[in-house]
Amino acid sequence: MEKIMAVYDVDAYYTERFADVVNQKEKTPFMVIPFTSLETLKEYAKGHSIEILLVNAAVPTKHIEGIAAQTVVTLAEGEVVSATGSYPSVYKYQSTDSVIREVMSYYCEKPQDNYVAVGKQAKVIGIYSPVSRCLKTSLALTIGQQLARDTKVLYISFEAFAGFTRLIDGDNKGDLSDVLYFFRQESFGIMRMRSMVYNWKDMDYIPPVKYPEDLEQLTGEEAAHLTEKIASECGYEYIVMDLGQTICNIIPLLKLCDIIYMPVKEDGVSSAKLEEFEEYLELSHQEKLKEQIQKVKLPYHNSFGRRDTYMEQLLWGELGDYVRKLLKGVAWN
Repeated sequence: MEKIMAVYDVDAYYTERFADVVNQKEKTPFMVIPFTSLETLKEYAKGHSIEILLVNAAVPTKHIEGIAAQTVVTLAEGEVVSATGSYPSVYKYQSTDSVIREVMSYYCEKPQDNYVAVGKQAKVIGIYSPVSRCLKTSLALTIGQQLARDTKVLYISFEAFAGFTRLIDGDNKGDLSDVLYFFRQESFGIMRMRSMVYNWKDMDYIPPVKYPEDLEQLTGEEAAHLTEKIASECGYEYIVMDLGQTICNIIPLLKLCDIIYMPVKEDGVSSAKLEEFEEYLELSHQEKLKEQIQKVKLPYHNSFGRRDTYMEQLLWGELGDYVRKLLKGVAWN
């Protein structure tokens, strides 16, 4: 049964636009219903279960208390949100994604029923290489952007120093470290997930860790279990992972992937590293992983460099053309 988020504000344009935007996002686990009449809202609440109520902060508390809702959050007109009210508040005029993210963080503070997004298991794409400076992260970002143009995609970086949020000038309150914390506390689900997922031009992402120690303490089994849970419960079609060298025992995470793109280079040192990796797979009895690995020789060119337009350069430059051809040839795509 779909859960209801009711939004009350006398500004009809705001409530209707907010509902339209959120309801079009298939990853949001709520049906948003707008109200501009308090009496209509109260009448609706008598016969329907309201999970979350967003209400203008100017509405007196006595009018809100008569409406049964599991979580109530007020919409504040000013950017400086007061913490003295009876209910938590969010700034009304920030982006819809930001409002939803903050609302989800308050909602998750209360015990929730288990909720799983309806949809098929996400395909997991891993980008990994034992070779350094091979455009691995650039490839992962390009694949994520390209797939996100048509489908629901989540990008996760398991790099110690990912650089991603600096490239997009992101300002994030939570990151992968928080996801790992809640996962280990067994209090991680789709609702908690929505409070920690950000969006950049249609591509959802979990901000990477700020402290590499958080990845050093992460085992491959834990990372694989977390990724599998997200893939099966959170309503994405693809999960794109940028896999680094920091995680202890990367094998379980690689085995989870439907396909692994491995950028390679032809110089002597790079070839030697690749040979050692393949020998490691054989010695650890993981030869079957070779069937999931597709080695790629990426186009190098001089147009990379401008940090402020780097992401756009990836998608619409030579690497973007290469990725579009690459994805077109994948059987399950």
